[in-house]
Amino acid sequence: MQRVRVGLTGLATVLLLIGVASAIFSSADKEMPVLADGASRPDVVANMTDGNSSAGKDEPIAELGIAPRTAETPAPAISPYPIPAR
Repeated sequence: MQRVRVGLTGLATVLLLIGVASAIFSSADKEMPVLADGASRPDVVANMTDGNSSAGKDEPIAELGIAPRTAETPAPAISPYPIPAR
């Protein structure tokens, strides 16, 4: 019987801690954000996340320099092994 009492007490404690944490975080969400002196106001600043109208990148991995470009490499004009004339 004591194990059941200890288990239920532990469960009640965990639920109480979750309730307190939820109350703290929900009250923090309702507050207005504090702006620093000289900081730009978010309601006035332009939205910089809009995409630009330029063409999309074909090879983003090559742009980062991780892999070589494949489409822009020209074919070699000469063969690597000379062909003997007959």
